[in-house]
Amino acid sequence: MIKLIITDMDGTLLNDRNEISEEFWTIQKKLTENGIIFAVASGRPYCNLAERFRDIKDNMLFISENGACVMYKEKEIFSNTMKKEDILSLLEICKNINGALPVLCGKTSAFVEKSVFLNDKYDFKSEITKYYNKIEILDDLSEINDEIFKIAICDFIGAEKNSYTYFKDLEEKFQVVVSGNVWLDLGKLDTSKGTAVEMAQKNLGIKYDETMIFGDFLNDYSMMKSGKYSYAMKNAHPKLKEISNFITEKDNNNNGVLETVKEYFKDIL
Repeated sequence: MIKLIITDMDGTLLNDRNEISEEFWTIQKKLTENGIIFAVASGRPYCNLAERFRDIKDNMLFISENGACVMYKEKEIFSNTMKKEDILSLLEICKNINGALPVLCGKTSAFVEKSVFLNDKYDFKSEITKYYNKIEILDDLSEINDEIFKIAICDFIGAEKNSYTYFKDLEEKFQVVVSGNVWLDLGKLDTSKGTAVEMAQKNLGIKYDETMIFGDFLNDYSMMKSGKYSYAMKNAHPKLKEISNFITEKDNNNNGVLETVKEYFKDIL
């Protein structure tokens, strides 16, 4: 029996208008009443996710920052932060990437550099505020005084074809993940959604064959191996479909996650 359902947010649970189906709230309530934990695993920060699910956050598991932080019932059960020297060395590389803005994702806030954030050439501000509701603007990112989970690079030229090429040779030292069309995430090598799912499973006493997982992009790759019922969205990246055990019949704009859950749990929903 499935005891844990984990879904990515963007391109998966959310439609392309950044909306959650109203049907979700009823389904989540019934799942909780039947002892099934509903979780989200996202590149977004915890504060963003907790606000989005504020009315039910006491009953949810949150895997945020692409696996660098795991919260359950508002208590931290796992976190993995970067060394400052690694952050500074990666930021030096970022300076050479045209059309890209690094965001330092910390425990207390997200941090961006003023000169890049307010650049008129690219509308970084509107893209970044979709995901970060706490942003501190600094003259120099080396001024940060916070624990940092990851560096997220907003790349309007295209993360996979542009900024990723600057870091792909560092994949043996860091977690380098294309997490969206305009997003690349850099973190500790032992940080991933897959590792976070395994930590959550161990903490909650839940097995591989009791876990259902949904994802759509390359930052979901590692966690698809952590559950027997791994579903790539119909709209997923081709590489994710290759390693997932199932593919949803519907895409994110047609409630692919919820329709799959309803079919599997039709006896209780």
